[in-house]
Amino acid sequence: MGLFRVVGRASAPAPVEGVEARARREEAIGRWGMGVAAAGIALVLILLGRRHGFGPTTYIQFALDGLRAGSIYALVALGFVLIYRVTGVINFAQGAFVMLGPMITATLYERPWLSPPPLRLAASAAAAVALTALLGVAVERLALYPARRASPLTRVIITVGVYLILQGAALLLWGPYAKVLPAFSTMALADRSFRIAGLLVKGQSLWIWGTTAATLAALALFFGRTTLGKAMRACAVNRLAAQLMGIPVDRMSTLAFGMAAALGAIGGIVLGPVTRATYDMGLDLGLKGFVAAVMGGLVRFPGAALGGLLLGVLENLWAGVTLAGFKDLFAFIVLILVLLARPTGFAGAAEEERA
Repeated sequence: MGLFRVVGRASAPAPVEGVEARARREEAIGRWGMGVAAAGIALVLILLGRRHGFGPTTYIQFALDGLRAGSIYALVALGFVLIYRVTGVINFAQGAFVMLGPMITATLYERPWLSPPPLRLAASAAAAVALTALLGVAVERLALYPARRASPLTRVIITVGVYLILQGAALLLWGPYAKVLPAFSTMALADRSFRIAGLLVKGQSLWIWGTTAATLAALALFFGRTTLGKAMRACAVNRLAAQLMGIPVDRMSTLAFGMAAALGAIGGIVLGPVTRATYDMGLDLGLKGFVAAVMGGLVRFPGAALGGLLLGVLENLWAGVTLAGFKDLFAFIVLILVLLARPTGFAGAAEEERA
C-alpha cells in the first residue's frame, strides 16, 4: 500500500504555477543570455577596432549609421512578423515589396504631373505604398490562398517563387538601371548634414528613425485599440477559435499580406535617398529583415524592431573594424548563432502565440 502511495505521488503532474514559473525563469535566462552574447560581440568588435586607433566618437558614429540601416531592417522584420503571426507563413517575398516601394515612387516622381516637387514626392510615395499593398493582397489571393491547406514548406517555397517573379518583372519593367530619389529634407541629391558633438547625422537618417517610430506607434494603436486589430490578434493566438467566434480568418490573412507589403514599401521609400534603388535590392534587405525577425522571436513586434536595430548596429561595427565587404556575411553568422543558441529569439516568444 505504501509503495503504491509513493508511486502515485511521484507520478502526479507538476502544478501549473510551477510550470509557468519555470517557463518564465527560462525565458528570463534566455533574454539575459542573448543580451550577454550581444554585449560580448560588441566588445570583441571594439577590441578589434583598437588596432585601427578608433576612439569612442568613431564607435558612436558607427552605431548611429548602423541604427539607420537597422531601422530599415526593423520595418522589413515587422512585415515578416505580421504575416507569420496571422498565417503561419514565412513570406520571403517581403524583400520584393521593399524594392517596389522606391522603384514605383521614383517612376511616378520623374513625371511632372504635380507641382511643387515636395507635394509630388509625397503623392508618389503614397501611391507607391497603396499599389504595393494591393499587390500584396493579390499575392495572398492568387498564390497563397489556393495553397492554404498545403504544408508550411510548400507555402514558403511559393513565397520564394513569388519573389523571383516580382524581381524578374521589375527587371523587365525598369531594366538594370538604378532609380534615384531626392533627400526628403532638401529635395535634391545632396542631403543636409548635422554635426553634433563631433558626430555626423544625415537629414535622411532622421526621416528613417521617425518613420520607424511612427510605424511602431501606429501598429501598437491598431492592434491594441481597434476591433480589426484585435481580430487579427485573435487569429494569431488560435485561428480555429477565432473562426468559431465569427472572425473571417481568410480576410485577416489577406489584410496581413497587404499591411506587410505596405510596411516593406515604406521602408524602401525612406531608404531610397540613401542608396539608389535597383530591381535586386530586395534580396539583401529581405534576408536581413528575416534575420532581425528571428532574433526577436518571429512573433513579437517589439522583438522584431529591437532585433533590426541591434543587427544594424552590430553589422556596421563589424564592417567598420574589419572589411566593408564582410558586412553582409555578419547577418548570416548572427542567424546561425541565434538558431543554435536560442531558436525562439531573445524575446522568448512562445509557440502558442503563433497563428
